[in-house]
Order: sequence, then C-alpha cells, then structure tokens
Amino acid sequence: MRTNVAVAAVVALQALSSTLGWADTAPRKGTAVLVPAADVKWSDVPEAKGVQIAALDGDPAKGPAHFFLKFAGGFAAPAHHHTADHFVTVVAGTLVLNVDGKDQKLPAGSFFTIAGQKPHTTRCEAGTECVLAMDARGPWDVVPEGGDAPAKK
Repeated sequence: MRTNVAVAAVVALQALSSTLGWADTAPRKGTAVLVPAADVKWSDVPEAKGVQIAALDGDPAKGPAHFFLKFAGGFAAPAHHHTADHFVTVVAGTLVLNVDGKDQKLPAGSFFTIAGQKPHTTRCEAGTECVLAMDARGPWDVVPEGGDAPAKK
C-alpha cells in the first residue's frame, strides 16, 4: 500500500512539475558564466560623466543582459525611465533612489526592481562609488522624462 502511495505521489509530482515547467523531458547541456573580478572590463559611458558599464552576460545594447553599472560618488541622474524592466542589487556604496517623490537610501546588499517604465531619479552618495549588478530584461536605455529619444548608455 505504501509503495502505491509513493508511486502515485511521484507520478503526481512529475505531472505537476512538467505542467509548471519545472521538469524538462529533453536533456540539456549545463552552462556556466564565470567572470572573476579581475576579468571585469569597465568602459566609460561617454554621454554620462562619472558612469561606467561592464557587460557580464549578453549585450545590454541589444537585448536581455546582466551587467554592472558604476557611479562615481556624488553622481546624480535626473528624472528618467528605462524601456526594459530591470532587477538590481547594490553591490557597493549607497544609492539614493527617488520614486514618486520619495528618496530611499539603498546601501550595499539592497535590492530593487523598476518595471513598466517607472520614472525615477538616481544618486550615488558622495564619498564612495556605487556599483550595481543589473539584470535587464531587454535592451538597456535611459530615457529622460519629457524627452522623446532614448539616451545611449
């Protein structure tokens, strides 16, 4: 009796997992992206003094990507939004994000997400640079509020 219950539970779990996308019937090769800190390649963002970018996985200009952004201490970006939804972890420094007119200080270890082209301002507190780990779900852009054309990253 116990064996039948166990088998039924396994069959039910397999059916549920395949329905929810947990199980994949086709074997997949494993992949890994490993980027040691010494291999991170930073580039200045010409249109934004005090900002650097380092692509880690994917191409931020072309589609979904994981990348770092680095802001010099004291850097501030005026009201803007991004076309792509994005998920962010503050790796270093303290970022001050203003959404809906309210400042929120986000020290290292903090997380935030901005979706649906939500307008906001961004500032890195003076004294130390801010480093953000970015997960953008589409091409990365910065669209000034009130502007028509996206600013290049």
